[in-house]
Amino acid sequence: MFEESSQWFKELQEEICNTIEDLDCDMLNPQSPAKEGWTQSHKTIYGDVFEKGTVNFSKITSEFDPKFAKEIPGTEEHNRYSATGISVVLHPQNPHAPAMHFNTRYLKTSTKEWFGGGMDITPCMPFDKESYHAKLQNICDYYNPEYYPKFSKACDEYFYLPHRKETRGVGGIFFEYHDPKDMNFDFVKDVGRTFNDLIKSIVTPTLDMDYTQAQRDTLQIKRGRYVEFNLLYDRGTRFGFKTGGNMDAILMSLPPTVRWT
Repeated sequence: MFEESSQWFKELQEEICNTIEDLDCDMLNPQSPAKEGWTQSHKTIYGDVFEKGTVNFSKITSEFDPKFAKEIPGTEEHNRYSATGISVVLHPQNPHAPAMHFNTRYLKTSTKEWFGGGMDITPCMPFDKESYHAKLQNICDYYNPEYYPKFSKACDEYFYLPHRKETRGVGGIFFEYHDPKDMNFDFVKDVGRTFNDLIKSIVTPTLDMDYTQAQRDTLQIKRGRYVEFNLLYDRGTRFGFKTGGNMDAILMSLPPTVRWT
């Protein structure tokens, strides 16, 4: 399952990059020193449509720090693990387009293995969240009618800023610790395909939309919420720090500029 998942996540990285390039973005691929047991590829985005973004792929075989291992299921026998996944964050230039986040992953420890992932969208302007959620529900219902209500609720609870008493955006789906025997890998794949489709369908209508400086200021303030969540609460950021990940790749999830008032 590890090799199969890794191959798919790598293919999905290329598909998403192709979609982004079709929307007229420049992409870079900074090289980082190789680390034993790690394969990482982070496509960095700077362009007219997406002011900053990243499409990260990782494949890791390593050992958890003993203290951190206590927080991870299935590390009773030893601390060695294998993990692979894809993570995408897109911060648009135009305030009419929302910030978009997606990731899916597979992780295996000494006694457990699971899929996790999901997506959420953070707009700062009016957004058709009903249509967006309908697409997520359709893909969930195809596999299991219990998925959407469960995963949507989990997303709202996860992407919540307690100190602000507000959610980060308009939600999405979030799932974690699902054994491959219970969750069809095709569902994980279709979540990725759906996100790739959403990039184009959501961003394309905003390409020629004008915006004011006041709307741009609103975008910058909303980005501040994004920074607060990623640095204070995000599990993926914490996992990267605790497992010795590439700091540049991890912190690429942060927007280029923000403001607080």
